[in-house]
Amino acid sequence: MKTFDIQRTYEALHASYPGYRRLPVIGVTANFSDGNCLLADGYCTSVLRAGGTPLIIPPYEERNALLSTLDHIDGLLLTGGGDINPLFLGEEPLEQLHSINHRRDRQELLLAHLASDRQIPILGICRGIQVMNAAFGGKLYQDMGAQAGVTCLKHDQQLDRSYASHTVRIERGTTLARLFPDCEVLPVNSFHHQAVSEPAPGFRVCARAADGIIEAIESTAYKSMLGVQWHPECMVLAGDESMLPLFRWLVDEAASFARAKELHARIVTLDSHCDTPMFFHEGVRFHTRDPHVLVDLHKMSEGRLDSTIMVAYLKQGERDPESLLAATAKADRILNQIEEMVHAHASYVDIARTPADIVRLKREGKKAVMLGIENGYAVGLDLANVERFRRRGVVYMTLCHNGDNDICDSARGKGEHGGLSPFGREVVREMNRTGMLVDLSHASERSFYDALECSTQPIVCSHSSCRALCDHPRNLTDDQLRALARRGGVAQVCLYGGFLRTDGQAGLPDIIEHLNHMVSVMGIDHVGIGTDFDGDGGVPGCASASEVINLTRRLLAERYSEEDIQKIWGGNFLRVMDKAQGN
Repeated sequence: MKTFDIQRTYEALHASYPGYRRLPVIGVTANFSDGNCLLADGYCTSVLRAGGTPLIIPPYEERNALLSTLDHIDGLLLTGGGDINPLFLGEEPLEQLHSINHRRDRQELLLAHLASDRQIPILGICRGIQVMNAAFGGKLYQDMGAQAGVTCLKHDQQLDRSYASHTVRIERGTTLARLFPDCEVLPVNSFHHQAVSEPAPGFRVCARAADGIIEAIESTAYKSMLGVQWHPECMVLAGDESMLPLFRWLVDEAASFARAKELHARIVTLDSHCDTPMFFHEGVRFHTRDPHVLVDLHKMSEGRLDSTIMVAYLKQGERDPESLLAATAKADRILNQIEEMVHAHASYVDIARTPADIVRLKREGKKAVMLGIENGYAVGLDLANVERFRRRGVVYMTLCHNGDNDICDSARGKGEHGGLSPFGREVVREMNRTGMLVDLSHASERSFYDALECSTQPIVCSHSSCRALCDHPRNLTDDQLRALARRGGVAQVCLYGGFLRTDGQAGLPDIIEHLNHMVSVMGIDHVGIGTDFDGDGGVPGCASASEVINLTRRLLAERYSEEDIQKIWGGNFLRVMDKAQGN
């Protein structure tokens, strides 16, 4: 019998510094039977062979422990096991149902949701694909033979699990097709009698067996979520590497996610425009994961977003004295509501007035909210309102919205002034004097150039995209982008689908395309992100504050450096703000 020389092994581990490289941590769910936590060796072996670190997650539901675990893993592997309790899916059990474990069901259905909220990559195997599908509203067969309505293959095999038992046909254009490029038909093993009957919303079928049974699904919302019905870990354990690409996919996605997490921990991230106050009348609960809004404390934490500029939005209305006074009063009321909401949760969030405040709050572990005004209609005809709003913390004001006002012409207006009005020029100069940023999103081209000429400080466009890629009057032409850059300003890509693509069917790649175009025209020092969340902004892959880390992962994949990403995620915008404020 060989002995274990602990001292020699210990010294070998420390033969060089640092002696190891951090591997992505993959949480692996465990089975539970007869009072024991169980896990087949193939799962951990496959993760290790793919270059990851397996971390076994036993079945439990303790809230803080679950959330802490999710904070420390980079990927999640939902493993095989018994049937899912149909009562959890609103169904009564069929006679053919096998053993169930409610304790494991509850934990894993919850884990799938929580991991998805945090954009943690997920691979589901056998039972795991069913958990993933059920968690997000898909349907399952309790028993294929009894419910599928077709003559099924024998899916519940008795042979050695390391051998293939049947084949599946891979759908083109899917993740599986990319992972197995030479295998339109893939030999797999099979040991199950339950299966996905209908994919959940936001998922598509990747592969089917010859009898039509769904054998693989994946997310269609630019999330790293893939499920397979067979047991690839059994083949890997037996030395067959044909299924290793599935585990390498999970580990690679987890490595990308880990890198983005680490980057967000080091840099300050700012969304320069959100309209969440528009939903205050619905009783927004900012401390909960409120389904009515795209930005709250939970979603900001999940997406690792440090700060956001919440605006008091005013729809353009009449311009008689009474209406102008009402507009000013409404702006003040909304700003009051933002402050009250923040102060109610002062342990976790605070108002930031300067870029330095955001840095300080991140260091204290708090989120930051800045104040903005969308539509200079709020000023009325009283220039003193500019300084008053600035004194209460407003960092920028868009000169107009969708309609001409007393300051300037809108991109969606009638050209009343031919650009900036004489009063508008006074407003711009007063904003310069008081340190409030001039925001030209929504302004007409003539207003844009007039303000650029009039302003003594750099100008921002807090949520505008590229006219060259999407011909919309709200977007900026290449000439505007170049002029803005020459004056030291910044343009923040807006995530509204209609400003990203003319057909409105935009996704995460379209955001990257607009960013890349802006960088090529303006340079890296003049671009950023203004999501317009809760003001119709948000696309699949970056649909709320919880998903902004997906954008960072794409930027890393595009080979942007950490310095570049820091500039995009608010560094450029805050630099301009700092200059305008005279800091």
